[in-house]
Amino acid sequence: MLAFAVLFGIGLCCFAVEEGQGRGEASSKGGAEEGMPEALTETQIEIALKWIAKKDFAKAEALKRLRETEPEKFTQEGLDSALKWLGDKYKDKGKERIKALKQLRQEDPAKFGAEAQELVEGEIRKALKDRAREVFRGMIFATIGGLGFFLFGMGLMSEGLKKAAGKRLKNILESMTKRVLIAFLVGAGITALVQSSSATTVMVVGFVNAGLLTLKQAICVVIGTNVGTTATAWLVSISGLGALKITAYALPAVGLGFLLYILGKTRRTKCIGQILLGFGILFVGIGFMKDGFSPLEESTKVHELFTRLGNWPLLAIFAGTAVTMLLQSSSAAVAIVQLLAMQGAFGSDLETSLNVAIPFVLGSNIGTTITAQLAALQTNLNARRTAWAHTTFNVLGVAIAYCFVRFGLFGALVDVVAPWDLNENTVGMSIAIAHTIFNCGNSAIFLPIAGVLERFVVRIVPERASDALVRPVVLETHLLDTPVIALEQAKREMIRMAKTAKRALERSIDGIIENDGKKLASVGEIEDFIDSFQLEITSYLSALSRKQLSDQVSVELPVLLHTVNDLERVGDHAVNIVEIAERKIEQRFSFSDSARAEADRLRKEIDEMFDSIIEALENSDIEVAKSALVNENNLNQMQIEFRRSHVERMSGGLCSAEAGLIFIDLVDNVEKIGDHLTNIAQAIIGGLQWEGVKPRISTDS
Repeated sequence: MLAFAVLFGIGLCCFAVEEGQGRGEASSKGGAEEGMPEALTETQIEIALKWIAKKDFAKAEALKRLRETEPEKFTQEGLDSALKWLGDKYKDKGKERIKALKQLRQEDPAKFGAEAQELVEGEIRKALKDRAREVFRGMIFATIGGLGFFLFGMGLMSEGLKKAAGKRLKNILESMTKRVLIAFLVGAGITALVQSSSATTVMVVGFVNAGLLTLKQAICVVIGTNVGTTATAWLVSISGLGALKITAYALPAVGLGFLLYILGKTRRTKCIGQILLGFGILFVGIGFMKDGFSPLEESTKVHELFTRLGNWPLLAIFAGTAVTMLLQSSSAAVAIVQLLAMQGAFGSDLETSLNVAIPFVLGSNIGTTITAQLAALQTNLNARRTAWAHTTFNVLGVAIAYCFVRFGLFGALVDVVAPWDLNENTVGMSIAIAHTIFNCGNSAIFLPIAGVLERFVVRIVPERASDALVRPVVLETHLLDTPVIALEQAKREMIRMAKTAKRALERSIDGIIENDGKKLASVGEIEDFIDSFQLEITSYLSALSRKQLSDQVSVELPVLLHTVNDLERVGDHAVNIVEIAERKIEQRFSFSDSARAEADRLRKEIDEMFDSIIEALENSDIEVAKSALVNENNLNQMQIEFRRSHVERMSGGLCSAEAGLIFIDLVDNVEKIGDHLTNIAQAIIGGLQWEGVKPRISTDS
């Protein structure tokens, strides 16, 4: 659907080119009679003959002779040569036409001359039409291919930079975002470095999920990413400088980057190779797009179309928003606008070109928020609020900027700020300045009132009942000096982790039984949150272990660590079940009725066991924990029973071997989950202590 929409949009532009070249340019200086084809201009004839010469040089020369030579001056040999192409192309009909023309030349040279000119004009008109189709097709292919290279190169470069920086990017985000201005600068800097505001936003959301960043800090970083993403526009504008043809170095960069990536011995060398490879591919894409857009410079109809959009800036903003939503990249959308302007698609009046481009750029800033909105659909409360904060300040910023655009003040401001004269080489840089002015100005407005923006999104995105399960892990470090309370806090978060793991398990089993893709897709996100629980609780308990501990806390602590690991393994097995389910759906396997009934029994048994474990953890109830061991015994019996019945179904031809293997994988994973829950039950029965464990008392003073 996305590809179709992009193709459709590009196709409209290309159609305008075809119209301009095939018919719009055929204007007669003296006019033409109504209903008659307009006379061909010398420019059109020259273009057509050059295009024909590329395909068939002999034919082009023959058409020139027929057009320029007077009938009576043709020799028999010259006439045969001038008409030879006609027989080659049209076979028998062409030979008949040649015979008729030769006879006409002998009988009526003047009429022969008119017939010859009509023949030449027909071939030229056909050539112009064929050329328009070829340009149309070439523009589509060059634009789509160039855009693909651009996005792929940007992704490669972004990944390479992230790998080269390693954990330092995360450390910077975590440690330097405590103050509003620093958070803003970090967001801008990292986004400029990795060439992707989405990558920075993903990291920010991760820290919000882990409780390392507050909503306000996250908002400040995301505001910074808007400024950082303008770096791509500046990179593209460099390609338009006449003195600096950076695209000439694109292919060497691809070659060198590939060699470093393939032959590099160290991780750092490979990362540098990936960065160079991405950089080169990005500019190869820019080169293809520039070549694809070059025919637009000749089309007056395209110029008129964009000029009309410039007279309706609100429509242009909507167009920019739509294109960016389709491409899922504001950098790509702004790059396309820059390249269109640089190739003359907006007309020869560069001031008009700039004023046409600015609303498109503003629209791209609204369109880019769709990525965060889509990413936040199935995430936690603060992630959704962060996405809405991003949308809110971009939409309000564009609304403010629109007032300046409507009265021509925005373009005038760009002219004042730009230290160069506006020409075809600098128009791309002027668009980059417009992009930068908007994002810097928008940040200057909203950064000081980040707290107000935070309260606004809290109001418009209220907490849902399901958000309680995915609140960030909150473990107060100042409580570490009171180990008993700190341990209780860790237990509380561990119970939340258990409830989250149960939710992942329920959705994975429901998904495989019901072939429910939505439930299966949500398991991966829940597993990420389970991993966050494990990391935070384990780190907290490790920090607690370095404190002066009582005997009770000292023996409970390692048991809690193993309990957290068991819960994390439950999440891993839920993901395993998702992978099995995806194989089942992709290969269109189905469970037999008896297999479905057994899967339902399995689901009910593991649900009951999990509920018992959670209740036992909440109330430290040994009896409830013992009841979970009964469920474990039932699961073991079911594993044996279901394996036997599976063999019987296969022998009776009731199910295929492949579907049977998927069913057995499901049974085995559920049984392993039961084993991990048994470990937790035994720990509760033992009072969260292991038999024979001696207390370890820290000697820290």
